[in-house]
Amino acid sequence: MCEVVKGKSLKQLQGSVVQAAIFEAIKQGNVEFGYEMFKANPVLVSLTGENGKTMLQFAIECRQEKVYFFFYRLTRIAPDLLVTIDQFSNTLLHAAASLSPIAQLNHIQGAALQMQRELQWFKEIENIVPPKILEVVNVTDGMTARDLFTKNHKELAKEGERSMKETATSCTVAGALIITIMFTAAFTVPGGNNGNTGLPFFLDKKLFKVFIVSDALSLFSSTTSVMTFLGVLTSRYAEADFLESLPKKMIIGLFTLFFSIATMMIAFVSTLFIMLGENSWIVIPIILLASAPIVSFAWMQFPLLVEIFISTYGAGIFAKKGKPLVFSDFI
Repeated sequence: MCEVVKGKSLKQLQGSVVQAAIFEAIKQGNVEFGYEMFKANPVLVSLTGENGKTMLQFAIECRQEKVYFFFYRLTRIAPDLLVTIDQFSNTLLHAAASLSPIAQLNHIQGAALQMQRELQWFKEIENIVPPKILEVVNVTDGMTARDLFTKNHKELAKEGERSMKETATSCTVAGALIITIMFTAAFTVPGGNNGNTGLPFFLDKKLFKVFIVSDALSLFSSTTSVMTFLGVLTSRYAEADFLESLPKKMIIGLFTLFFSIATMMIAFVSTLFIMLGENSWIVIPIILLASAPIVSFAWMQFPLLVEIFISTYGAGIFAKKGKPLVFSDFI
């Protein structure tokens, strides 16, 4: 195919099977095919698809970041790519305002993170287009890209709000239970108190100090978790909140809840050691059982916590855009 397109004019290639093949490659995220074709005939860069849509617009609509990176690097050779408008006055930003294909969204866990990824795409394109593009109104909807984004993502935002509130409600209940337990445990210490002094009998034991410290840490972290999740429940859930504010609260809430569960189990185990003695055969099996809640929480919730953290504070999918291409890259 590269041999066939050499020397062909844009008019000859427009509407041909070559055009269809390149746009299909963009849809599938196959950037290598496009690169080889453009090397064979650089005029292919100017091919347009349905309704005059450019390949860069199509790559953004399909949310194919590898193809987008390639065209972003190409903008040094062809800066007009950033200001192209199709037959319906849709800009690159209007393409970013469309809803991602279902296949792309399904790779992301939860509606809230899906909404965050959509906002990241929109912000990325907003940063690279000239300011005059921001207020362009398209013909089909009569909207700017920002208004179109709000319209297209209305249902996804609602689903993200619902899922975050469900998670926050469940975690708030768990955190409140831990607060109740650890607050009570602080005043019913193992071994009881001396009737004359009011001090605990095992005050000088190292394990008792471990119990007190872990009990306090569990109480404070679970209280922090509950307050954070209450903040999630009472948030306004504006579009911008999904980008960083809400994920940050979820990270803090999930981490402090996990920490409170872990320290609660440490307090429980140290109490057993104090009451039953270190040599009791029953202590070791109970310690192993006590680790089950920690492991189960880590298994079920830690992947979500890690994904939220990477998505919010990681390098992101746009960190590998690379340097702009020059003419020598096509020689």
